[in-house]
Formats: sequence, C-alpha cells, structure tokens
Amino acid sequence: MIQKTISKQGLYTPEYEHDACGVGMLVNIQGNKSHELVEKALLILENMRHRGAEAADQKTGDGAGILVQIPHEFILLQGIPVPETGKYGTGLMFMPKDPEQQKQVFDILYEETQKEALELMHVRDVPVNSSVLGDTARQTEPKIYQLFITGANDQAVLERQLYVLRKRVENRLRQSLLPDRQSCYIPSLSTQRIVYKGMLETMQLRRYFFDLSNLYFTSGLALVHSRFSTNTFPSWPLAQPFRLLAHNGEINNVRGNRSWMQARESVLKSPALGDIAPLCPLIQPGMSDSASLDNVLEFLLASGLSLPHAMSMLIPESFTDKNPISDDLKAFYEYHSILMEPWDGPAALLFSDGRYAGGMLDRNGLRPARYLITKDNQLLVASEVGVMPVDASEIKEKGRLQPGKLLMVDTQEGKLYYDAELKDELASAKPYRQWLNNNRVELNDLKSGFKAAQKQDQFKEKQLAFAYSREDLERIIIPMSTGAAEPIASMGNDTPLAVVSEQAQLLFNYFRQQFAQVTNPPIDPLREELVMSLTEYVGTVGNNILFPSENHCKMVSLQHPVLNNTQLELISNIRYKGFKSVKLDTLYSPG
Repeated sequence: MIQKTISKQGLYTPEYEHDACGVGMLVNIQGNKSHELVEKALLILENMRHRGAEAADQKTGDGAGILVQIPHEFILLQGIPVPETGKYGTGLMFMPKDPEQQKQVFDILYEETQKEALELMHVRDVPVNSSVLGDTARQTEPKIYQLFITGANDQAVLERQLYVLRKRVENRLRQSLLPDRQSCYIPSLSTQRIVYKGMLETMQLRRYFFDLSNLYFTSGLALVHSRFSTNTFPSWPLAQPFRLLAHNGEINNVRGNRSWMQARESVLKSPALGDIAPLCPLIQPGMSDSASLDNVLEFLLASGLSLPHAMSMLIPESFTDKNPISDDLKAFYEYHSILMEPWDGPAALLFSDGRYAGGMLDRNGLRPARYLITKDNQLLVASEVGVMPVDASEIKEKGRLQPGKLLMVDTQEGKLYYDAELKDELASAKPYRQWLNNNRVELNDLKSGFKAAQKQDQFKEKQLAFAYSREDLERIIIPMSTGAAEPIASMGNDTPLAVVSEQAQLLFNYFRQQFAQVTNPPIDPLREELVMSLTEYVGTVGNNILFPSENHCKMVSLQHPVLNNTQLELISNIRYKGFKSVKLDTLYSPG
C-alpha cells in the first residue's frame, strides 16, 4: 500500500499541514434521533462542495467526513449482540489490505484490550463502494473494520478505558515493524459517537459508506467537514472530523503548542487515567495542526475537565482591558494562560463528545461561522448560510458565532447554552482572582536601587562576547544615539545563518521566527490591542496543570518579553518566597 502521507523530506514536513475547509453542524436540541437529521447533515456537506478540494481527475478529494451519535438500533439490526447503550464502545479502524499485516494488527488489538480488562467482542467488515474513488484515493484506500468493545458497566469509566486503549494501540503500531503501519488509524473509539471519514470528495461520502444511507442509521447530532488542505497532501487519516473536532482554519503557533505539551508530559498526573506514560506522546506525531488540537482536547476531557472548560482553556477569548468582560472571567483566563498556551487560529471550531455539541471562533474571529435555530428546535451552524434550505418563517433565531464565545447544546437535557451562562459558571468555580492577587508578582511593582554602570570592566572582551561589529557601532548605535531614531539603510544580507557561520554568534541568532505560509494575521500589539498581548510569565512551569491550585499563580508578570538592565537585575535578585533565580554562563572556550 502507498504510504498515507509523504514523508518528511527537504523543506516539507507533514507536521506543518494546515487546512482551509468547510464545516457544518446540525443538532436536534431535544436530542431526538432520526435518519432525517443524518440526511440533512450530508446535504449540508454536499452543499459545501466548493469549500473542499479535489484532484484533476475530479474524483479524488482532500477529505470529507461526518461525526454522529452511535446508531444503536442500526447495530442491532446487523445481528451484532451489543449490550445496552453506554455499555459498549465502537469505532472504525483503518488497516492495511494485506491479510498478514491485518493479523498482526489484530494481535496487538487483542493484547492491549486484555491489558485494559476489556473484550473485543465483535469485528465488523464495513461495507464500502470503492468504485466511487479516484485513482489516488483508491491506491491508498485502507481496509475498514468496525470494532465493538465491552468491559466496564459505567459509561464514563468505559469511555476513559477506550481512550487509554486507543493510545496504547497507536503507540504499539507506531513502534511495530509493519511495512504499512502508517495506514493503521482509528478515527474514533467511543461509547457515544462514531466518525465516518476518508480521502473523499464531499459528494462521495454517502456513496462510499453504505451505512450512512440506511434508514435505521440515526443520530440526534451530526458534524460534517469538507477539507481543503493548503500547502499539504491529502490522506485518509487527515480527513475530518477528528475524534471531537471539526476545524476550519489553521493553528499558526502549533509548533510551540506541541513542544510545550511534550515538555509537560513528565509532570502530568491524572487519577482518572492512572499512569500517563503509556499514553505518551499525547499528541500523535506526523499529524496536522487540527489533529494535534483534537489530541489535547481529548486528553483534557479524559482527565475530567468539562467540554466548555477545556475549550475555554485551549481557545480563550481576549481578556485585555479593551474587552468588556467581568473581572472574574478575566481572572479565569489569566490563570489558565499561565497553564496553557492558546491554540490561536484563525479558526472556526465545531465540537461534540456525543452528548454535547457546540461551536466557537478563536479570539481573532477571522473565520466565518453562522448559526440559526428553527422553531422545531434544530440548531444549524455552518461556514456559510444557505447550506440547508430552511423557510424563513421557521427560523426562531439566527446570528454569527462571536470571537472566543461558546454556543453549546446539551442533547441529554434538551437545553441550549449561550456563552455568558457557561463562562459565569467557569469563572466562579474557583477563586481565580484571589489566587492571582495573592501570588502573582508584577515586575513593575518591584523596587530596586540598581543603576546601570557608566563604565564597564573588560569592555572590549564583552563587546566581542556579545558579537558587536564595527558595522553595529558605526551604522546603528552611533546614528541612533545622535539622531534619536533608527537609521535608515537598504542593502542585501548575505551573511550565513548562525548555524553554519564560522564567526562566533550570539545565542539569539540561532533562533528565527516562523512565518505561516497561509493566512496568518499580523502581529500588531498596537493596532490589534483587543486581541494581542505581549504579556509573559516567568516562574515555575513544572506543576501539574490538571489540578487547580493557587501555586500555579506564583509567577512574575512581564508586560513584554524584552527586558532592560534594571528589570533583569530585579528578576535576578527577587526575594519573594517560592522564587529563585540562577544565572547561566553562555560563554565557552574555543576548541
């Protein structure tokens, strides 16, 4: 089988993949299941065909998919003796088409299932229509099975066990010697929801998966996604929705987000999940930015956070003074900004765990998403209006998703939640404002008698150590000192990169800013003050973010990351309890 994605080579790496897509969601607010809802969701997807991409053959799509509640009656009619709803988990699994490799995959599945005290009770061969695929999609088409797993009688416990099982299986497969191990992928494994997706064009989804056209295939909610991958290669696993999310946009700071999640894995502890080590890496390597965000959201939910809490932690709204939200909510966001870096877009996000379903934009609000609520209690959210015919007389409410604001439905309680109600509950859950006031240290409030020396010992040696050149002195520093303005000059820069230079380089020269290849908004803290902040925190970051505690707030707050000599001296000599500074010498003896 052809590899699911092109391997890292040259300037290309699959981890830089971004999408520009169409997303849609249809929810029966009362939670009533029907096949009609599934049909309407597929119609929404097909009406967003222009938002997906396809190859020159007009048959190979970048990806399309649907997330629905588990169709219990449909499963029973297939002759599968599953227990009652909530006491079994199911999901599709992509495998190599080679029978010998499939046997090895199933061996791993059975072993890991037994370790989790679960039972793989049934495996169903999912019927598909491969004739609708384009040549490229057919060459990489996996064999698709549906897994049925039983074990714990408590649904919440079983849901967590299924998450742990899937992570353990993923890690075993990644470390295996299977030639086509990259073809192995589990789109979902849950007691509440199931994902059907693939390297399909939007019009192919219902024709490829026969299940979706069965009249007994019912759901009370559905998320659909039409993929348009930008500067990337399509593949079966990268189609959306993922296990919880459907995402239109890109996470432009995803490299930093991934690095920080990897860095904190060693201190994470979760009573709900037990030992975290077998689950690591929490973010599956080689996947897209959307998949990485979905991985983290899934981990937070499995660790016990609510869906609104996790989404607000990952995708915060602006909490600067320009945004008129309550002080308690600002404190909630500031507290969590210490724990978790924002997964900033532009991004429109639709999400569901099978019970709750909702949508939001990131704080920039640069992706379209509109909603309407009908008089028969259906919520429709999509990238654009007109994706589903609705008579104007049947519309009870309509609007657009707001930056950083949640809109969510609880299908079990039959209730629609607006942002204010959700955020008020989150902000009042813990005394975040008190924790910050008692523990956070503002750098500007610190006092020092330090004054920069006017004369330096070993002046020439220090200039050499800090890589000053004659050009720096004559062309930059002297004109700035005499003219009180930056000098204007224009010429090419043909100096080699620091990593290959034969000259001594400053540590800072080895770092370069990453520029997004797609629609990255400008970094402008002056004109974009509402959504842009340069605030940084310095302090201990080795705490377990899964346990709320005021100890997380023991940080020094900096208005910006650039420090002058006085500020550096303040931090170096801070005497507050719980703070300690160490100076690291970056000089070395040339070999």
